[in-house]
Amino acid sequence: MGLRINDTIPNLTVETDQGELNLHEWIGDSWAILFSHPKDFTPVCTTEFGAVAQLADEWAARNTKVIGVSVDGVEEHVGWKKDIESVAGTAAGFPIVADKGLEVSKAFDMLQADYYLAENPTPADSQTVRTVFIIGPDKKLKLSMTYPMNVGRNFAEVLRALDGLQTAAKEGVATPANWTPGGDVVIPVAVSDEDAKAKFGEFKTVLPYLRMTKLPD
Repeated sequence: MGLRINDTIPNLTVETDQGELNLHEWIGDSWAILFSHPKDFTPVCTTEFGAVAQLADEWAARNTKVIGVSVDGVEEHVGWKKDIESVAGTAAGFPIVADKGLEVSKAFDMLQADYYLAENPTPADSQTVRTVFIIGPDKKLKLSMTYPMNVGRNFAEVLRALDGLQTAAKEGVATPANWTPGGDVVIPVAVSDEDAKAKFGEFKTVLPYLRMTKLPD
């Protein structure tokens, strides 16, 4: 059985370029983003790690920790970070898991349980290890996105999705297509009109099952 939305993530102890850490303890009371890569020193992944580094202040403002995963070892990670920081123009302060044994890749259902890497593997050998996982403070998986090797991830969208998840969790609402912070939100069907009016004030009934409102200031 693979990892699904609202499943508790595996509580693994992992080796990183910043030392050993336990995933649940590391997350603590924060949100977390785990983003995985099939190999160090690869072009698209380098730009992605750089993009994550450039968003350090945005993650911090949202009480969110980020951690990378790659199937190479700590020594490779340390060397690769120099390239990442060169491309990003800033420090990459987040840890990168050394998943040479594929424990994380398998536990998070990115590779089959019986999969193994051949000697001197290429990125193609672990290409499915290109997923973003957003995890809540309750250690449950809230969202995942998987990309092929030839399409770089849009971390502005990851940030937008994180905003949506945090808004939904805090306010008890849902977010519509293309929502961005400050936009109207969806009142859940389970909330009665009376309760919606008491909580949100005025709202617009677009369809019997679609009610839109602005969040209180």
